[in-house]
Amino acid sequence: MQLIPAIDLKNGQCVRLKQGLMEQATVFSDSPAEMAQHWYAQGARRLHLVDLDGAFAGEPKNFPAIQAILAAVSAHIPVQLGGGIRDLQTIEKYLNLGLNDVIIGTAAVKNPDFVRQACREFAGHIIVGLDAKDGMVAIDGWATVTDFHVIELSKQFEDDGVNAIIYTDIGRDGMMSGVNIEATVKLAQAVDVPIIASGGLTNLDDIRALCQVADQGIAGAITGRAIYEGSIDFAQAQQLADKLLA
Repeated sequence: MQLIPAIDLKNGQCVRLKQGLMEQATVFSDSPAEMAQHWYAQGARRLHLVDLDGAFAGEPKNFPAIQAILAAVSAHIPVQLGGGIRDLQTIEKYLNLGLNDVIIGTAAVKNPDFVRQACREFAGHIIVGLDAKDGMVAIDGWATVTDFHVIELSKQFEDDGVNAIIYTDIGRDGMMSGVNIEATVKLAQAVDVPIIASGGLTNLDDIRALCQVADQGIAGAITGRAIYEGSIDFAQAQQLADKLLA
């Protein structure tokens, strides 16, 4: 069970949102690269970046901060990035900089052919991020809830060859209310690609609960607000997960 610190970028700063609302942003650091180095030093084996401005604009908006993070840590641990990735040229640009995985979210739902093309061109580097509310996929920075069920779409992207699916329960993201274990397990059981849980991770009890179902196909969990506000000590949490699954 890999715990993955999230670095959400807005105007070049490291922030956290509540339920995806840009006006509900809390700034945690003015130096995302230093934050990346901090989590690496704490034992992180992977980092999760989100270009929040890019997600809303539909194109990369925090390139200098992302470039600085990759220069700082990509030689040591894999880094994945989502937000505003809508074309193959952007994927290639980021991978050439040292990014390990590109996360396609809204574009995957609006333009499924893009995922197929990306998987063909950049096999092994494509993750799909599906955000859902009550099982229904949401897009455009969670502003629009679609008629697509998360399991139905996940099966489609599994066939395309994505190497993981990040599943976010948007009702819990940033709310410190616990991971939606039941919904995450249901999705993991429905597909054969690894599922990365996201949204709601709050304390060590959540880590224990995730470890209990890790064998269902849940490969990791993204953590944000909890590690920034201190309800989870990241190094302690990763050590606990390692111990429980040893």
